[in-house]
Amino acid sequence: MSILRPFTAADLFKCNNVNLDFFTQTYAPGFYLNYLARWPELCCAQTAPSGRMMGYILGKAEGSNQDWHGHITVLTVAPEYRRLGLATKLVDLLERVSDNTYRGFFVDLYVRCTNDIAISMYEELGYSVYRRVRDYYDSLGGNRGKDEEDAFDMRKPLSRDPGRRSVRPNGRDMHVSRYEVS
Repeated sequence: MSILRPFTAADLFKCNNVNLDFFTQTYAPGFYLNYLARWPELCCAQTAPSGRMMGYILGKAEGSNQDWHGHITVLTVAPEYRRLGLATKLVDLLERVSDNTYRGFFVDLYVRCTNDIAISMYEELGYSVYRRVRDYYDSLGGNRGKDEEDAFDMRKPLSRDPGRRSVRPNGRDMHVSRYEVS
């Protein structure tokens, strides 16, 4: 049993067990607070009845015209709570809010090209690779701090995109520099 609820500023003091994951991108407190102030409907936490943080999602709405979309900035679940369907619930909520409240055309996210488990999960949820962004992620150590890892920009069309204009079949073959990403 768990509780899905809005992410709050106080949650910043409760998510160490979640944020210590190797693949989780963490940010300064001001970054999280900006998201909570601007897109509170797209920021949710999943907690155990004890109050322990199980996972969370932070998102935003961005773009213009037919590129208006929801964006998953952070999705993470603590290792001890994985494979219980929590990530699916969090993503589903963000997709519904992006579709019904913000009226986006699609939802997108960036994931490390080496994170095979996450890529597989997103594909099972209906996401596909739109393009590969070279040198998107900073070094995870080593390589003298040089940016070293590419990201897949993955997308899933929403109800305002019945023609699926926001996705492409050959996304893994499309390579762009991180400086070309808007």
